[in-house]
Amino acid sequence: MAKGAKGEPEVDGTPATLHEDDGATEEDTINYWAAMTFTKDDNKGGHLLEESSFAVLFPQYREKYIREAWPHVTRALKEVHLDCKLDLIEGSMTVNTTRKTWDPYIIIKARDLIKMLARSVPYVQALRVLEDEMQCDIIKIGNLVRAKERFVKRRDRLVGPNGSTLKAIELLTQCYVLVHGNTVSAMGPFKGIKQVRKIVEDCMKNYHPIYHIKTLMIRRELEKDPTLKSENWERFLPQFKKTAVKKKKGDREMADKIKAAAADGGLAAALEEGGKKKKKEKKVYTPFPPQALPRKVDEQLESGEYFLSTQEKDARKQAARSKKQKDTVAVRKVEREERFVAPKVEAKSAAKKGGDSLAEVGERLKASSSKGGGKKAAADEGGVANYLGGSARKRMQSGDYSSSVKQRFIPPYSGNTSAIAHPSTQPG
Repeated sequence: MAKGAKGEPEVDGTPATLHEDDGATEEDTINYWAAMTFTKDDNKGGHLLEESSFAVLFPQYREKYIREAWPHVTRALKEVHLDCKLDLIEGSMTVNTTRKTWDPYIIIKARDLIKMLARSVPYVQALRVLEDEMQCDIIKIGNLVRAKERFVKRRDRLVGPNGSTLKAIELLTQCYVLVHGNTVSAMGPFKGIKQVRKIVEDCMKNYHPIYHIKTLMIRRELEKDPTLKSENWERFLPQFKKTAVKKKKGDREMADKIKAAAADGGLAAALEEGGKKKKKEKKVYTPFPPQALPRKVDEQLESGEYFLSTQEKDARKQAARSKKQKDTVAVRKVEREERFVAPKVEAKSAAKKGGDSLAEVGERLKASSSKGGGKKAAADEGGVANYLGGSARKRMQSGDYSSSVKQRFIPPYSGNTSAIAHPSTQPG
């Protein structure tokens, strides 16, 4: 910024005067926040007195890219009379001043440059940090959200679909923004970097970036109107407040009932029951406060445990634990034995079941055989009832078996092999 003869800032070549009473300038068009240029003539000594250096570590996955881009970084730092060193064994980048360095702040710019390279910023974009109007900031977001899934969702929300949200932030703040891992790298003017930090931190606090984008768009339109220069813009800006509606206790109970009823199939009844409002019972007013609950020390004093020694307390706890174990073992033993007890089966007689007797069954068989479908021989010998009621020996003696059945009976083997003839030797 140029200065007049008496040290006053100039506006179009004319020095601006100051009021004696309040010290304000007559010109409002002066930008007192503009960065002042520093030239080689401003450094009367021509070089720096001491050597300064900064070193930054980089992750292993960035080694290949940094090794390829290091010649371009060296060439850019050589123009501002700085020296740099890349150590691939240690994984670090170092910058330091030389005897020809005349700008005292350029080493801070070089430190920011290697920081951006370590944070996965392309070297073409990172070299812009060496400019006077360009600043950088690294925003750490890894510790702002505890849950990992929630952190990933909010970080993706900051990028937006196909990077649209991030692009809108870059256009409105005039900054370069890179979301990588647990950090957000931003490069741009001071004002834009401050806005980016606000947007990123609010996004991780569950405020959507679209709200800030809308506010920045309205502000940019208001800046174009000179009539609103001295007015308050709060009435034009949207007010986005986070409102968390707390559910009442009755609503929570109703929701639980509906879930339980839906599982059982009685959803309509649950809705009808939940729709009825319950009347609150009025409590009787008493001017006396409720009785205080006894403290743990009071209970120990009453039971006498307070005066016991440590060994006695441990022994008492061990005894209670052993008793509880014995009770549990006894219950488990009874449960195991119940599985081996046979169930009780009640003897059901034919009379209880309402079945027919043997004589009745015989009468039905006799009736069916009279129609021509039963055994006539059994019916002629004295009735079906007597035939079924007799023993097996009587039936064998009665000779009621047919001749065909007797022929099928084979006597036991007597040991005479000559009686058994081969089928092939028998006559046809």
